Amino acid sequence: MNFAPHKVPRTLDGHALSAGRPGPLGATFDGEGVNFAVFSAHATMVELCIFTADGASEIARIPLNERDGDVWHIYVAGLGPGTPYGYRVHGPYRPEEGHRFNPHKLLIDPYAKQLNGRLTWSDALMGYQVGSARADLSFDSVDTAHLVPKAVVVDPSFNWAGDRRPRISRSDTVIYEAHVRGLTQAHPGIDPALAGTYRAVASDPMLEHMTKLGVTSVELLPVHAFLDDRFLVQKGLRNYWGYQSIGFFAPEPRYLAQGQIWEFQSMVRRLHAAGFEVILDVVYNHSGEGNELGPTLSFRGLDNASYYRLQDDPRYYVNDTGTGNTLNVAHPMVLRMVMDSLRYWVEVMHVDGFRFDLASVLGREPGGFDPNGGFLDAIRQDPVLAGVKLIAEPWDLGPGGYQLGNWPHPFLEWNDKYRDGVRKYWRGDGMMTADLSRRLLGSADEFDHSGRAATSSVNFITAHDGFTLEDVVSYTVKRNLANGEGDRDGKDENYSDNLGIEGPTRDAGIRAARALRKRNLLATLFLSQGTPMLLAGDEIGNSQGGNNNAYAQDNATGWVDWSDPDDNLLAFVRKLTALRRRHPVLRQRLFLHSRPRRKDGIPDLFWRLPNGRVPTRADWHDPDWKALCVEIRTSSATPDYAASDDVIFAVFNAGEATRVTLPDCPKDMVWEAILDTTEPGAGPNCITGPQIEAPANSVLAMCRTPSGKETT
Repeated sequence: MNFAPHKVPRTLDGHALSAGRPGPLGATFDGEGVNFAVFSAHATMVELCIFTADGASEIARIPLNERDGDVWHIYVAGLGPGTPYGYRVHGPYRPEEGHRFNPHKLLIDPYAKQLNGRLTWSDALMGYQVGSARADLSFDSVDTAHLVPKAVVVDPSFNWAGDRRPRISRSDTVIYEAHVRGLTQAHPGIDPALAGTYRAVASDPMLEHMTKLGVTSVELLPVHAFLDDRFLVQKGLRNYWGYQSIGFFAPEPRYLAQGQIWEFQSMVRRLHAAGFEVILDVVYNHSGEGNELGPTLSFRGLDNASYYRLQDDPRYYVNDTGTGNTLNVAHPMVLRMVMDSLRYWVEVMHVDGFRFDLASVLGREPGGFDPNGGFLDAIRQDPVLAGVKLIAEPWDLGPGGYQLGNWPHPFLEWNDKYRDGVRKYWRGDGMMTADLSRRLLGSADEFDHSGRAATSSVNFITAHDGFTLEDVVSYTVKRNLANGEGDRDGKDENYSDNLGIEGPTRDAGIRAARALRKRNLLATLFLSQGTPMLLAGDEIGNSQGGNNNAYAQDNATGWVDWSDPDDNLLAFVRKLTALRRRHPVLRQRLFLHSRPRRKDGIPDLFWRLPNGRVPTRADWHDPDWKALCVEIRTSSATPDYAASDDVIFAVFNAGEATRVTLPDCPKDMVWEAILDTTEPGAGPNCITGPQIEAPANSVLAMCRTPSGKETT
């Protein structure tokens, strides 16, 4: 296909051009000019397009005549930060061979550090003629420069003012999963001019709230630049969650109050100064370009056959993600892009970790998922990434995609078996006591291998994907009609229970039962081995009205409602985080296996029936056993110098009230009650007798303390 330049100059007045260099990729300002470098293995020509400061008019179209291997590059002297640019790439348009080059379509630099402007949906964004009988085999020649966000040259330098990473140990980590806009948009104490932005996340009201709450690490839903799906825009909705990335280096512009990347850096600096880590939810498994009928915005037009995994018929995409395409991280240059992105966010933006969306895609090799595959090997050997947290969502929609427990050290993993098992136990499902015992101990059945730690399990009751905690105890059926998909989206089975009435109610008895259920779920979370994760808003009783897939609800449904917080629940969560900090036995790195400790010969773990008897095999299969009792100490594998005298006895009673026999204490020690979910405001209390009453549907916790030195 021939492409006329439409009389756009092929040079830039007053700016000398030279060969430049092939690295680093992207647009790099050096104080005197900008080096541009972009990858394409199958292009025949690459043109750099320079725009006016407002991005409205293309003022130069400069061929990149230098090519080192598959990297095209040029240096433009005198150019500086703030310059909008894009690319046009020439080459074969033969979808049946996997090639979709179309120089009429302005392309976003995959390495763009900042994007200005919003995507405007139009049929012209497609590389083919919409409505043609030949579908995507046809070719469209409408220019898209006015429709596409422009990459912007930046100077990423920032005064970090002695910024230091908190480096929270995995044992001490409490994750707070939050959405930049959702967390802050409706908070009454935040300046309306900043609400919904990065700077709002680190505003004084949020820092105070999170500090008192006791969380350590803020995990933000996607902040890489993303697009609003066309079908959502047509319905008057937006891509709220952000799982449609179109740039892996640029912070999402809608969260920038002033359109500058220093705003993100300022957020990180303030969070660090307050002691919080920043973890990013990242989407390297696919892009927002969709399937063969999607738009040509960046990767597709730069080199479709390299950036994406294609089927045996290369016209079509492998779709292990359910979004229409799958990035080809097995290609060395795509892998390089992902690694460069990760390092950029660590080195330039100072983030402390990553949660990888649909991570099984990244570990899939030609023979299937491989924990020692190319991507996982690359990330684990990288010295820049050695000190950050790595968290996998260990599943995708592809073959063999469910890989819970199969990730290598040092990855942590979202544990959906924990979520589902704990919900079912407290809902009253039968035969769940044995499962609860496994979840309380960090799911050793999944993670205790290959030197992995008990903290490998990220335990959660709720996450952005699904019901909020309030809705888990208020709805049995999802209510997603507002998403415009006929309520077909979202999971049908949520292991939830409305406790008598569907949705909000004024019935005092039901409200009390729901409050108790929430406390039981949260207490179980914070008494379990592993890494706890709390969904932002759960601590104040936030509801999404039964919507369990609020991905398109950039409105009051998706935002945390701070107008009427449940202060009693908030106080209870603070109590739980403090309890976990105070007792190291609750947050151990090593697994517990009822093995004698070298320190005293006492096993590190005892399971008990309420009457004090050790459960038999038959007991573990008894559907009527609803009161699980456990006594835990420091793991037997802990070196003597690190061993603690901390001992916790806990009761998880999902049945009727029952008498519980306490374990024996040495003569100089007593049991002290430190938690009772039926009396959330009660303080520590010395227990004088050999038994206690475990109320119906309750969690109790006791610690062993020297006689006469009970907690006050």
